Amino acid sequence: MSLTESSQAPDLSGFDLRSLGPAFYENPYPWYAALRESTPVRRMPDGSLLLTRHADCVAVYKDTHTFSSDKRAEYAPKYGAGSPLYAHHTTSLVFNDPPLHTRVRRLIAGALTPKAIESLEDGLVHLVNGLLDRMEERQRAGGEVDLIEDFAAAIPVEIIGNLLGVPRDEREPLRNWSLAILGALEPRLTEAQMEAGNRAVTEMVAYLRALVAERRRHPGDPAHDVLTRLIQGEEDPSTGSGQAPSTGSGQAPSTGSGQDKLSENELYQNCIFILNAGHETTTNLIGNGLVALLEWPEEKHRLLDDPSLIRSAIEEFLRFESSNQLGNRITTVAAKVGGIEVPAGTQITLAIGAANRDPAVFDAPDRLDITRSPNRHLAFGSGTHQCVGMNLARLEGRVAIAAFLARFPDYGLCGPVVRGGRARFRGYLHVPLSLGLPIES
Repeated sequence: MSLTESSQAPDLSGFDLRSLGPAFYENPYPWYAALRESTPVRRMPDGSLLLTRHADCVAVYKDTHTFSSDKRAEYAPKYGAGSPLYAHHTTSLVFNDPPLHTRVRRLIAGALTPKAIESLEDGLVHLVNGLLDRMEERQRAGGEVDLIEDFAAAIPVEIIGNLLGVPRDEREPLRNWSLAILGALEPRLTEAQMEAGNRAVTEMVAYLRALVAERRRHPGDPAHDVLTRLIQGEEDPSTGSGQAPSTGSGQAPSTGSGQDKLSENELYQNCIFILNAGHETTTNLIGNGLVALLEWPEEKHRLLDDPSLIRSAIEEFLRFESSNQLGNRITTVAAKVGGIEVPAGTQITLAIGAANRDPAVFDAPDRLDITRSPNRHLAFGSGTHQCVGMNLARLEGRVAIAAFLARFPDYGLCGPVVRGGRARFRGYLHVPLSLGLPIES
């Protein structure tokens, strides 16, 4: 039985995203269900709105004119306008509107075409098998094995590191930098979290300055090397002549030599975004999926009996335990949200984890069903801001989970798990495992 099925309906009096208790971090879904039933458009004490219905979240995602992704108004008081965290989170792809969003997304997408992603599969299979070999060797030697540290987190670090051309001996700090920067997106921060996030951005920018300088001296293939592509920019495909596109606002975009290029700050901050987003979401997908199968053993057996179900299983893991649980927008004009009139400048939180368990869209939403169809989850967002790397994440999840199950079908927990303790990103920090290895005679 899952945690969701066994939990009692919580008391919503005084519910505040900035003041959540340990029970919510352990299992937020009872709160989401109660909010969806009682107040699906919930006003928080700070005046922002929390949306928990699938239809309301989709409507906000689709209307990018009314609901902006620009975070300057929200993050200036949160981080301080001159801070490294403010510089990063107001410049990265995910927290911007056109024209910056359009330029960066086009550059990244050009290196993540279906053909380019397909070309990564053989190397991914080799990486995954090598990690599984090391896990088996360690456990046979009497050592401890952790699903996150030894497997789930190691895969995206290597894949994204390869896409950006980060030398292997320089990748060790990437995960801790990512956890610190994305941890600073929580609704409420401690001084320690703020300090760690600012330090991580500063250190990553310093590292990227050297990496970018080296890539400028020795460019890679822009069809596969995302960093080279971001540095060089590309001709505007709408003109076919190298003419920079119009922003529609009378403000000229960053350009150079007839190409659509990023400024130095845009370049560094979006490299950080790629490293962080690719790492966090995929780590959580793999970890959450394999732990969910332990909680739902009948679904694990279905997948073991029919490995061809892995594609639909990945979509269900994304829905059931969404790696990214919260999104944010701000109204640019007076608008109606979920039937409620709100003024311009209203901050809105989209509860992706709640929308993905909305019974109006999903039958038996609190049940893991690896053959669920249709599965209109919002784990990758929707509309213009739908995750540009979603198919790469799907490939990583599919290869990793399928290979793990094939090698260790009898795996299980051998100690208490440690969750990440965050509301926005749902995943684990530690999952100690017994691999269920047969005893050698």
